[in-house]
Amino acid sequence: MSRRHFLEATAAGLMTGPLAGAAMAQPPGERPQQAGDVKVINPRARVPLSFIIDDSTCLVNLAHFCIPQFGEVFPDRYQQPWRTLPREIPDSFVRKFGEWCREHGVKGKYSIVPYPALVGWIDKEMPGWSRRELRESLSLVRDFMTVDWDIHPEMVTHTWVINTKTGRPYEERSENYMENWGWSAGRSADELTDYLSYALKLLKNVDLPCEGITTPGGFGNRSREALSEATLASVRDVYGAEIPHYFRHLYTDDRSVAPRVENASGLDGDDPQCVVSIIGCTGDWFGGWDGLTPGSVDRFITADLQGGRLPEVIDRDEPAILVCHWPGIYYNGEELGFNIFKEAVRRVHARYDHLIWMKLSEISRYWAAKELTAINADDGALSLQAPFACPGFTIEFSASPGQTPTLQQEEQQTPLTEVGRKLDLQPQTFFRDGNSVIACFDLPKGRSRLRYA
Repeated sequence: MSRRHFLEATAAGLMTGPLAGAAMAQPPGERPQQAGDVKVINPRARVPLSFIIDDSTCLVNLAHFCIPQFGEVFPDRYQQPWRTLPREIPDSFVRKFGEWCREHGVKGKYSIVPYPALVGWIDKEMPGWSRRELRESLSLVRDFMTVDWDIHPEMVTHTWVINTKTGRPYEERSENYMENWGWSAGRSADELTDYLSYALKLLKNVDLPCEGITTPGGFGNRSREALSEATLASVRDVYGAEIPHYFRHLYTDDRSVAPRVENASGLDGDDPQCVVSIIGCTGDWFGGWDGLTPGSVDRFITADLQGGRLPEVIDRDEPAILVCHWPGIYYNGEELGFNIFKEAVRRVHARYDHLIWMKLSEISRYWAAKELTAINADDGALSLQAPFACPGFTIEFSASPGQTPTLQQEEQQTPLTEVGRKLDLQPQTFFRDGNSVIACFDLPKGRSRLRYA
């Protein structure tokens, strides 16, 4: 069951991937040898958290405009009172939300739908708002939000499919020509690359940085291998990003939600490649995709701090990536979803002291380095061959007491500083527990050695 189908069955609708479905089939690609007695652990021995915001864009409340378009194809499913929903989610709320998140260290992904529900183009005009208002909204995202948030396109419109040769929606008005439903099924990697590239170029036209994409509804769910390949090709081609990533899947059952590093190749050459699939671990239990479905903080973490989805994931040391929809966070000006999120953050930090908030691009880089760095142990040293540089790379290995690890690349040597608590780990430090050493350092691209004898 896709997230789309699940939510339709429960009177919701704009989710982004399967809630419970078939196993992912994307090919992992190459994998290097890693010494069996060396373990790459979480960055700084902490559990990553991130917050995925879907259905956001400049000014437009996507729910208000997309419901009647969905209703054109599925009149029995989309009967929400969309006219009563505000047409705008104001920039004042974007700033208020962003400031609170920065104060509390929260990071994640924030979508910018480039042509939201056919209302207008972020790189041209947004009818209903002045050009100045659009420029200011883009400036807020570009200059303020991108510090803590990755920016993704969520395809082009989140409703009707665009003909990339004309920039206009196709004439046929059926689920086969909606981004959320059938159009992507069976498409080749080249076809999807063309469509993803079109969306990415619209973000690039307004100088928004981007290293990944988000799929709307069921987009790509029946073309998973092609979607993975297309993300890799389009993001590298349009933005030159070293490690493209995408958000397509989420699970709320007992399956792993660790990121998947896919289509890795050329690890020993000058042009290493991979794409990372980011997996969400929660449903939208904030305010729904339309701002009409009240959520519950207890589904994330209960008041006694013991129950809920987040402890399930954090306790197994996997990244806990929460998923929401922007209209439900704003909740028609009542901010119900925002308040639920604030309480979830308060509770999770009250229980745990070993968390680290990261953007999706930062998690992707870490997991690419984690899985694709060759590690060999020889004569009191670890030899590392890294296709990608990675800040805060953290490994655990055995070493005799009294030995201080030193990172060496070419002629440069950097002794690591010992810390007394694992929680104090920062880049270029290490923590010792008997014969076990946890070393945290900025991993350079290419060959390096960590000497400890």
